[in-house]
Amino acid sequence: MAEMLEIAGRKLSSRLIIGTGKYATYSQNAEAAEAAGVEMVTVAVRRVNLTDKDKPLLVDYLDPEKYIYLPNTAGCFTADDAIRTLRLAREAGDWNLVKLEVLADQKTLYPDMEETLSAAKLLIKDGFEVMVYCSDDPVYARKLEDAGCCAIMPLGSLIGSGLGIINPVNIRLIVEQSSVPVIVDAGVGTASDAAVAMELGCDGVLMNTAIAEAKDPILMASAMKHAVIAGREAYLAGRMAKKRYADPSSPLAGLI
Repeated sequence: MAEMLEIAGRKLSSRLIIGTGKYATYSQNAEAAEAAGVEMVTVAVRRVNLTDKDKPLLVDYLDPEKYIYLPNTAGCFTADDAIRTLRLAREAGDWNLVKLEVLADQKTLYPDMEETLSAAKLLIKDGFEVMVYCSDDPVYARKLEDAGCCAIMPLGSLIGSGLGIINPVNIRLIVEQSSVPVIVDAGVGTASDAAVAMELGCDGVLMNTAIAEAKDPILMASAMKHAVIAGREAYLAGRMAKKRYADPSSPLAGLI
């Protein structure tokens, strides 16, 4: 596809973003990134080793010169924790484009939207370019965009659940109202889920567990690459209308 995904001035040919958690090794993570054809990887600043040279370093396997690193605030449950985490990330790696997520509770990992909006406003004021994980609530999605977020990232379903897109109507409403990229984040379980997200008009998909916990992560990464491309092309092509009754593929007139 000639068209590119543009986020905060960065142009990407791939509309798939993958994470860097739950893989058996950093080496496997690197193989998955290659198979998926991604150009951006999201990194949990609190969980991934970026600085301790006595242990394996993620940057030795996923070259920051090749991949755009997207620091995220996984594991943060308050706006203060998220802001502190991203300020440390900026100091450590000079990263300005970030993914904000502020969680409500450990059981569901559902976003706390009040804290998320508060953190987003402060981070943007502090000069960050914020891609934001959020609920599939069109009202909050609009508030986050109005606050200056450069990408809206509604959940498809709960993080790591693999339940797919459980509320396609709200995702579509968010797509229709947004002037910044909309990227489904969380809940994708298999390739068809990624295709559905793209067919709804989303600009991209972010996933981690669906690839990392597949029986064959590298093969699943490849499947996700093709699913995102197919879903985007289907959306651009425009699907046929749904009909209540059969409509023959060949004309009925002039039958022998």
